[in-house]
Amino acid sequence: MMAAGAILAGLILLLLGAEVMIRGAVALARRLSISPHVIGLTVIAFGTSAPELFVSLKAALYGAPGIAIGNVIGSNIANILLMIGTVGVITPFVCRGAPLKRDGSILLIGTLIFVGVGLNGVIERWHGIVMLVLLVSYLVYCYFDERRGNGDVSVHAKEVEEFDQVPENVWKAVGFTLGGLAAVLIGAQFLVDGAIEVAEYAGISQTVIGITVVAVGTSLPELATTVIAAMRKHSDVALGNIIGSNIFNTLGILGTVSIVTPLSIPPEVMSLDLWFMVGVTVLFVGLALRLPAFSRPWAVIFFLAYATFITNQFYPLQNLAIATS
Repeated sequence: MMAAGAILAGLILLLLGAEVMIRGAVALARRLSISPHVIGLTVIAFGTSAPELFVSLKAALYGAPGIAIGNVIGSNIANILLMIGTVGVITPFVCRGAPLKRDGSILLIGTLIFVGVGLNGVIERWHGIVMLVLLVSYLVYCYFDERRGNGDVSVHAKEVEEFDQVPENVWKAVGFTLGGLAAVLIGAQFLVDGAIEVAEYAGISQTVIGITVVAVGTSLPELATTVIAAMRKHSDVALGNIIGSNIFNTLGILGTVSIVTPLSIPPEVMSLDLWFMVGVTVLFVGLALRLPAFSRPWAVIFFLAYATFITNQFYPLQNLAIATS
């Protein structure tokens, strides 16, 4: 089916494009003598979230809010359950560092804001402005907080170390950045077109496609950087990448997209998916603050929870109960 090919091509372009774009942007930032704190807080954080941003923006402009909203919700859930469930088997996520409480608190605040605007039924432009102001304020605070030395070596600064193979030539770096950005844009176009066609052909709601196929695909850059950090025993970077990505998804993506065009919240999202994301986020932050590490048993539990969630998207539990009664 052409739609399946479009989705596959879109996912490949998103993954490769984001990787190339980040490396080019990191190289340019280093050439400009920008602090590793700022590079980690902005360049890498934006780069790994670029697929979610452009896919959600394309979907919203195409009149497919289910994919736009589902992509954010599904990505946040995948970033927590799927990443810890898969990467945690390789090496446990150690929960430590002063920024954990700070970043976890912002993630919870952003999640509560998402719930508040969700109950309104529409994310208006002024909601988006509030989200982006909060995000920028958080980034500025992080920068000065880490410059003061809180949390020893900055998690965001250490994120830059994960991208050690970057172009040295400035023009090559520019080419990487622009070429990667173009690939992400084209990939987003393919993915949204394919996802809409698959949803229509299979009789599945666009929200379900957004929460599952699209969300997992756009989360691949975060998964890649988290795996690299975990394998290098940089568990604080891996955990910080999960929290940071979800903050950008919630405040940055929803804020940006809703400023461009107000986002309607599909009713089916409010029935289960949004609340499941809230529960997973609260549980994750709570455990991260109390546990010394997410050990392998926790990784298994998180993976099974994600598998159950995805299964329920296509085979709702109420339908299963009716079929077996």
